[in-house]
Formats: sequence, C-alpha cells, structure tokens
Amino acid sequence: MSQPSETARRAPAWLQPLLARLGTARIEDFTQLRTPEHGGRESAVLVLLGEGETGPDVLILQRAATLRNHAGQPAFPGGAADPEDADAAATALREANEEVGLDVSSVTLLTELPRLWIPVSDFVVTPVLAWWHAPHPVHAREPAEVAHVARLPVAELVDPENRMQVRHPSGWIGPAFSVRGMLVWGFTAGVLSGLLDMGGWSRPWFLDRVIDLPPTEAMPAPSAGTDDVDESAMR
Repeated sequence: MSQPSETARRAPAWLQPLLARLGTARIEDFTQLRTPEHGGRESAVLVLLGEGETGPDVLILQRAATLRNHAGQPAFPGGAADPEDADAAATALREANEEVGLDVSSVTLLTELPRLWIPVSDFVVTPVLAWWHAPHPVHAREPAEVAHVARLPVAELVDPENRMQVRHPSGWIGPAFSVRGMLVWGFTAGVLSGLLDMGGWSRPWFLDRVIDLPPTEAMPAPSAGTDDVDESAMR
C-alpha cells in the first residue's frame, strides 16, 4: 500500500494535498538518519488523522514512564511486528487496538511512509497513514504501557507559539511541539513535522527557538530529526 489507493482518493479534501505529495516522499523528509539495509526489529505506527470540532487532528498517546524504551514520550500508537501480522498496516492497527481500544473498522488505510530507523531501540518503523472516518472515544487500555491519549489539533500543532526545537544532553537538536500539556519530540515530532510541511499546513516559525530537553524527557537518546540548527532561519 505504498501508493494512495482509490479509497484514499475518496478521503476528505483537506487530506488530498498530503496524499499527492507523499507519492514522492523520502526518508530525508522525516529524519537525517539513514535506515540500515539489514537488521533492526520490524515495527509500525499508526498516524491516524481525523477531524474534530476544531478541524483536522492526529491521535497521540503518551507512553508510561516505567517502560524500558521511550518511557514517558508522546508517540503514535504502534509497536513491534508479531509473526502473525500480515503487513505493517496489520501491526499498526493491532497495536492501536491493544493500546487505546481503537475500532479498526473506523479507520481507512491510506498509504505507508518510508521505513525509518530508531537507533536507541533498533526498531525499523513503517508509519502507516490512515484517515479516521468514524472517530470514537479511545482510552489507555494498559496503564502500564500508556499513560494518556489525546487528539492533537493540526491548528495547534502548526501554531508558531507551539513549535520549537529541543536540545538533548547529547547535543542533538530536533523539532518539537508543545501542545495540550504534551512535549512531542524525537521520532514522532520528526514524522509530524514532515507531514505538516507536505500537507501544506505548516506556518512560518522561528528555528532559533531552541530549548533544553527537560531532564525527565531526556531519556532515551534522540531518534529522529536534524542534528544541527540554522539559528537565523525561519520555517
């Protein structure tokens, strides 16, 4: 499902520019990290775009602080592939159902993004883009894994006041969003930033707004984004 299907072409008008642009998407649109040709644990995440009272939004969860990998970080629903999963989409949907109770029949699969590497956990992740055509209440089904679930409006994600870059103690710098009490950074922010740009939703924001990652957010090490910053640039 790497190319938008006929079903995808029936998605809402606000999604069409993004779908058209994704036909030429590259790894570099989302991260500076090259995906290795071999190795890495196959996994998938569900990038679920819906429409709420304030317009388009994206489903994000916050992982429990006690997890071994990516503890406390906001993320897309998803995880490692199981042997019985038919493909990346099956992995993403299964994980979303297990984590937040997503009814898979409420989702229209659209396309897959390039496979991306997360070095700290050695996951090779396929982001699966989907349209939430029949949104319904979701919640953290396993508090030991998921602390919080939210639908973050695109309008708030692209608000320049909510965009910044974060500096990890290692010196890595990458995109971030501060929305509704969540600091979204790392892999998830890299994917979101790329999608917002390609969908034509981004607004100019100051790349020289760089904050140090709070100590409680600083582990694990960063996994996506840029590794330097042009402090005179706007995006």
